[in-house]
Amino acid sequence: MKILGLSHGGWDASAALMIDGRIVAACEQERYNGEKHTRAFPREAAMDCLRMGGIELASVDEVALNFDPELIPVGTPRRATRSRRQYEELIRRELGLAARVTFHPHHECHVASAYYPSGFERAIVASYDALGENTSSLLCAADHGSLEVLHGGSVFPHSLGLVYSAVTFHLGWTISCDEGIVMGLAAYGDPTHIVPGTSRTYEDVFREMIAEDGDFGVRIDPDWFAYPHRRDTWISERFLSTLGPRRAPGEPVQQRHMDIAAALQGRLESLVIGQLRRARALRPDHRRLCLAGGVALNCSMNGAIERAKIFDELFVFWASGDSGGCVGACYLAQRAHDPGLRPVRFGDCQLGAGFDEAELRQAATDAGLTAQRSTDVFAETAGRLARGAIVGWFQGRSEHGPRALGNRSILAAPHPAQMKDTLNRRVKFREPFRPFAPAVLAEHAAELFELGQQSPHMLIAARARPGARETIPATIHHDGTARVQTVGATDNPRFYRLLQAFHQRTRCPVLLNTSFNVKGQPIVDTPRQAIDCFRSTEIDVLVLGDYVFDKH
Repeated sequence: MKILGLSHGGWDASAALMIDGRIVAACEQERYNGEKHTRAFPREAAMDCLRMGGIELASVDEVALNFDPELIPVGTPRRATRSRRQYEELIRRELGLAARVTFHPHHECHVASAYYPSGFERAIVASYDALGENTSSLLCAADHGSLEVLHGGSVFPHSLGLVYSAVTFHLGWTISCDEGIVMGLAAYGDPTHIVPGTSRTYEDVFREMIAEDGDFGVRIDPDWFAYPHRRDTWISERFLSTLGPRRAPGEPVQQRHMDIAAALQGRLESLVIGQLRRARALRPDHRRLCLAGGVALNCSMNGAIERAKIFDELFVFWASGDSGGCVGACYLAQRAHDPGLRPVRFGDCQLGAGFDEAELRQAATDAGLTAQRSTDVFAETAGRLARGAIVGWFQGRSEHGPRALGNRSILAAPHPAQMKDTLNRRVKFREPFRPFAPAVLAEHAAELFELGQQSPHMLIAARARPGARETIPATIHHDGTARVQTVGATDNPRFYRLLQAFHQRTRCPVLLNTSFNVKGQPIVDTPRQAIDCFRSTEIDVLVLGDYVFDKH
């Protein structure tokens, strides 16, 4: 059975290919058209998936879409307006195939994407998102491949994801793109500060804005928000009169902005953790948790969940946002044909485009670079990093999802503390308060972080142990946490070997790891894109496979 999954109709258009129940490729359209979070039809992504899977269009048995337009009530503010028939026509026109097209509810796709690759036979599974069809979440109890709905989700406009986007807009950043910036800013705020001109704290105000609705729902006070009626406005006059005017993009960040971010983040964590506690109490034999949906990219929330010890283990799908819906659609389509489908642990997100040695060498030659193959690329690169170089590291197949996990990464030593500012100033051009992540050898993670499990996809923020601030200061956030990526020998063998080489040279088992791009652009996908980024920034060294290029 060959299933082509598509995410389309919203942000982060993407495609995935499943062959006989296994995902063999997953690609994001933004890597092909250069438009971050693109809404374009994922034609190039789909065709590349088929190429990597070694099949022709005619071999596709089914195309599975990650939402169902028939579930959208008439007149609902939504990301798409096409009918099922129109979507079928669009897919056939864009891809030139006549395979069967099936439609799968948005949140069910998120839930499936988290549950079936987790390997957990029994688990609580949750999707938290902005909006899917007309709901913002889904909570299920999973047992040996089947999914029982515990709560069908809060109905628009009651959405944690949309509130987070509304506040992101108010704070001067871009919705469905920059929510992670607000998460990073929250560490600098204090939600117990008094809102000027009132007797209430910021957390008091956000408790009024976002209330619990039963055990598993949320209710948004519409008096605070305009997005139910005007999506381009987002927040109401009451919001403005209470919390102050919107920060224009580029304006200085003030303490009140930090306090708003902190109160928002705290309210999100409180509500989600409360729901998960009640779900676990309802199903005490479900000892593990699976998470997906755009809100599940909030690694601070995930870290708070992990620290709460409600569950024995947490699995967060590596592409929790809409770019991962294509994977969930594949699983749901497969289960419709194979009701006995069970979870199988699958954490390999290296599912995108890859290039062999000849292609890497040719790309370098075409760009005017002299290609010289290193006899020990790991020792050579570790030496450059130990001497303070910023390295563009391009290896294997690209990662599916928003995190660079050692194949399309910019790397640096995690010390001194100034390395963070150096990287921001010379390469990334990001807000100075945003943290960078540590990639750590899995066997050394417990020495540096309070983390009760592995975190291979960089989606759990863990508290750093006291000594970490001295040894890896460039990767520790203002609140003492770090968005940890644990790297085991089988997670990413080449990245693991580089970390080993750096550890042997410096006695430090950590590298600073950030995505190979500059702010506002997609992660590089091809060797030519990597070369262009290398040349247009102050990256010191570019490593393409075993080829090492020095700028100076």
